[in-house]
Amino acid sequence: MNTIHIDRLKITHKEDVLVDIAFDIRRSLALVGQSGSGKSLTLKALLGLLDPSLQMHIEKRCGFEWRVGKTLSLVPQNPFTALSPLTRIKDQMFISKEESRELFALLGLDEELLERFPPELSGGQLQRVVVAIALGSDPKLLLLDEPTTALDPASKETMIELLKVLQEKMDFSMLFVTHDMSVASALCEDICVINEGRTVEQGIITEVIRAPKEPYTRALIDAEFKTRGFRN
Repeated sequence: MNTIHIDRLKITHKEDVLVDIAFDIRRSLALVGQSGSGKSLTLKALLGLLDPSLQMHIEKRCGFEWRVGKTLSLVPQNPFTALSPLTRIKDQMFISKEESRELFALLGLDEELLERFPPELSGGQLQRVVVAIALGSDPKLLLLDEPTTALDPASKETMIELLKVLQEKMDFSMLFVTHDMSVASALCEDICVINEGRTVEQGIITEVIRAPKEPYTRALIDAEFKTRGFRN
């Protein structure tokens, strides 16, 4: 897969600069920061979902046509609100029945679930369903908005391993937006740490976590791993 270069992403509101960052997505990049750091604005900008009151300037280079819903797909944070509760799963897939069955098989889901309504599924099943929907367009870039937040530890680990397998099989890049350093380190190869809409630190994620250069990055890591002995 080719590296996706976001050479500059600038978001402004009148005279205020809210986000001004750059990053490369080689294979899997974690965009990490605390609440209010600019992660959500960045994600919305890439998807073309910014509030009309905001202005965006983006300079990007990639080896495919940038089309939301086609070459770019989103896995949302909350699968419970992402799906219509009154519509059968099969009618929310937007691909053929056979393609839906194949994706469900890849995700370890019984095809019988296609006939059910979202409230009849568990949280872990619903999260895999929204991943299936996102992958239905065979995207080049999968954007993930903290998709493991609502999962228990076992389901979280399963989802991480599943995404790795799917990436190998379907050959897509990933941008994982999160505040969770542990999940980021388990899923991604690279990291971009942002704060107040600016890049603080970026690089190979294992190297950044083991030897952060910036106090902000160190504080994020210490808050996450202080009881885990991750860096010992």
